[in-house]
Amino acid sequence: MSQSGESVKRLDAIGKVTGKTLFPGDINLPNQTMMKILFANRPHAIVRSIDTSQAEAIPGVIAVLTAKDVPVNEYGLGVFDQPVLCGPGSNKPYADRVRFIGDQVALVIAETEAIASRARDLIVVEYEELPVVTDPELAMKPDALLLHPERDSNVFCHHRIRKGDIESGFTQADVIVEGEYHTPSQEHAYLEPEAGLGYIDEEGRVTVQVAGQWAHEDQEQIAHALDLPLDRVRVIYPAIGGAFGGREDMSVQIVLALAALKMHEQGINRPVKIIWSREESIIGHHKRHPFIIRTRWGATKEGKITAVEVEMIADGGGYVYTSPKVLGNATLLCSGVYEVPNVKVDAYGVYTNNIPNGAFRGFGGPQAAFAAETQMNRLAEKLNMDAFELRMRNIFKEGSILSVGTPLPPGVSMPQVVKACAEAGGWVETEQGWKAGYDKKSEALRPASDSIKTGKGFACSYKNIGFSYGAPEHCWATVEIHGEEDIDQVVVYHAGADVGQGAHTVFAQMAAKAIGVPIEKVKLVVSDTAVTDNSGSTSASRLTFMAGNSIKGACEEALEMWKAEERPAIASYKYRSPRTTPFDPETGFCEPNFAYGYVAQVARVAVDTETGHVRVLDVISADDVGYAINPQQVKGQIEGAVVQATGYTILENFIQKEGYVQTQHLSTYLIPTVLDVPENVQSLILEYPDPRGPWGARGMAEMPFLPYAPAIIAAVHDAIGIWFHEFPLTPEKILRALGKLPVK
Repeated sequence: MSQSGESVKRLDAIGKVTGKTLFPGDINLPNQTMMKILFANRPHAIVRSIDTSQAEAIPGVIAVLTAKDVPVNEYGLGVFDQPVLCGPGSNKPYADRVRFIGDQVALVIAETEAIASRARDLIVVEYEELPVVTDPELAMKPDALLLHPERDSNVFCHHRIRKGDIESGFTQADVIVEGEYHTPSQEHAYLEPEAGLGYIDEEGRVTVQVAGQWAHEDQEQIAHALDLPLDRVRVIYPAIGGAFGGREDMSVQIVLALAALKMHEQGINRPVKIIWSREESIIGHHKRHPFIIRTRWGATKEGKITAVEVEMIADGGGYVYTSPKVLGNATLLCSGVYEVPNVKVDAYGVYTNNIPNGAFRGFGGPQAAFAAETQMNRLAEKLNMDAFELRMRNIFKEGSILSVGTPLPPGVSMPQVVKACAEAGGWVETEQGWKAGYDKKSEALRPASDSIKTGKGFACSYKNIGFSYGAPEHCWATVEIHGEEDIDQVVVYHAGADVGQGAHTVFAQMAAKAIGVPIEKVKLVVSDTAVTDNSGSTSASRLTFMAGNSIKGACEEALEMWKAEERPAIASYKYRSPRTTPFDPETGFCEPNFAYGYVAQVARVAVDTETGHVRVLDVISADDVGYAINPQQVKGQIEGAVVQATGYTILENFIQKEGYVQTQHLSTYLIPTVLDVPENVQSLILEYPDPRGPWGARGMAEMPFLPYAPAIIAAVHDAIGIWFHEFPLTPEKILRALGKLPVK
């Protein structure tokens, strides 16, 4: 009846395929103005002066705004370390500095976009160039130039873990494998570039319609920068054309609100609109963190891991953004999904003059999993043991103790997940342990050409659900039940953002299940801070888990009221997650997360040894989702993650030199097309209920990304016998490793 657990049609499907759905860039309001932003286009400099006179003299220019016009010239998700506008006249120290090329210096509001662009180009800015620091290891040195002079170091974050006795652990080891791994930056490349509108609504609120991931956080940051009470700021999310973490931090939200407010103060009550070009989007929003990971692992000849030591350095770019949280996940995940008695980790987040780095699908997990799983595969090779068998001798299970000294939360399904994936990939259990047996599928995929070598690889990982590490975690929902004798309609008020993943359809399915009505009777009111309470972010694989528990709670309370004959029955419910705790600064001891999702993958590849091209032939992805509320959407998330991770691992090569982006177009930064995606993706959707999740559901959208790169690396090694410690695996990189191009 409720259609929960079924692949119901998405609520937004018809609107999106017919073009009727409006994204922020599609919305036009009467009498609107247009805005353009002057970016610094310098990686490090002091803004000595800004002359806006020529710009202001152009007919059709309404206003030009600079740092002196920002009431509180700072913002940031974790730390207020970034100016809204960089330049003189600010009320914050060192806000006259630009620290990456995408720092914003001035705004032009005009009658048309063309006029705004022309005026922007006539603004004269005098810069004092400063030395550029782009190497995070050089930035860490005690004598390095400070990018934020108010701090005593460019290292803004240091997480550590000290479990057991690391030297004793290596003494017990029969084999030790060391490695240095480098992971690349990655551009989110969502289809809809940053866009939105700012205006004063009918109740006098500064209102922004924009694409984001947390409407109430956007509201708070706007209110802080404009020095306004929260109830004077309203944020509305229309349809959102992708996010993947790239919309967690501010882009156009604050400047749209600033422009609307300043025009209003001048007696001009007109909307202002902006749409970034793709080039502006690429330099203007954060990227995935590049990591340097140095690690050594020890194991006995029987295949028991005795010690893991890791040093990680994450390039944070010009500002902190979500780096401490990303680094926190990587700190936990860098020792893999294995019980290890002795662990030592030091993880650093460092300021540089590169584009800031922040949230991206997987949130530190892909970088950590690449090193951990490649180490595991190399250990197996050194032990002359099957890589899957080695995993089974060390894998997490119910009650396992993490590297941070506390047990995993209940509902650990890692053994079941890896076993299901391995069996689907051709592994068999023998009296001597697990072996990669004869695999008809791999044989069938083997190309005929002698220059093309095929291989198969395995990797696994796990992903936290929720903000974690002591962050206060909650989610509101309000539910109304309308009707007289029978329920005619259920109205759900929820702020959770649907960034394209289908969350709102799932919200409706969950409400229908909780009330016991067809989904057609559910109406959603979503993502508007004026009428919905704080849901928290659409990130950290948390929304299904958190929103589901909040909607379930509100529905159950409203249903009790309905049964007591209240008409309409209205209930609000605030779900609070189980408690987590932050890292102990010395030992790392903590209760980091309240739930996890578990994933394993097998990848089959073909490597052309003449051209260097790597082709992904087949991927098996086993994901424990707890309960698949909408199986088709779960499958879509798995396939989407695999495609995006294919780009990350093989194709996408984001290049910065001395702080300048060399790949600022989609013609130079290549993302996968339909011809680049794996030929077959087999989604194994497993349902081992999480005891704390709504109806057992776990968050899952990030999970399939994490083990993909190490699975591909292992498959390429199986094909050509070479271990790669960095990626993307471009043809040039493959050919150099094969000795067919000179080493740089």
